[in-house]
Amino acid sequence: MGSYPRQNGLGMALREIGRIERTLFTLDWLQNVELRRRVNAGLNKGEAKNTLARAVFFNRLGEMRDRSFENQRYRASGLNLVIAAIVLWNTVYLERVIQHLKDNGQTINGNLLKHLSPLGWEHINLTGDYVWRQNKVMEKGEFRPLQGQ
Repeated sequence: MGSYPRQNGLGMALREIGRIERTLFTLDWLQNVELRRRVNAGLNKGEAKNTLARAVFFNRLGEMRDRSFENQRYRASGLNLVIAAIVLWNTVYLERVIQHLKDNGQTINGNLLKHLSPLGWEHINLTGDYVWRQNKVMEKGEFRPLQGQ
């Protein structure tokens, strides 16, 4: 439709449908407090992921300067892999901490758990030297001890 020199009927109709949908959503947005909360929560999760990505991708000021699309794709895939590893690590250890608290007789409010996010990285060293010691390799199903345990 973009190749037509003038507006055609289908393009104009689709644009009007989009305007109607946007108007209906805006009216729902203004009337429904729960909808605003859900949308805001989703936006916060997206922003948290983007903030984590910026923290991980600190080199070159967060810019992809690779010339080829293939190298840009490799770099973006690597970034997504590191973010997924951080989220997995945090999810596993959040679950272990919650179970540890329950095992010690503390009651956990389920309504508070939905506010936890595995997107934090303050405990992860994103810069510096990494030393991989062969004698400290964990066996399958084995975990590092929780702090204070």
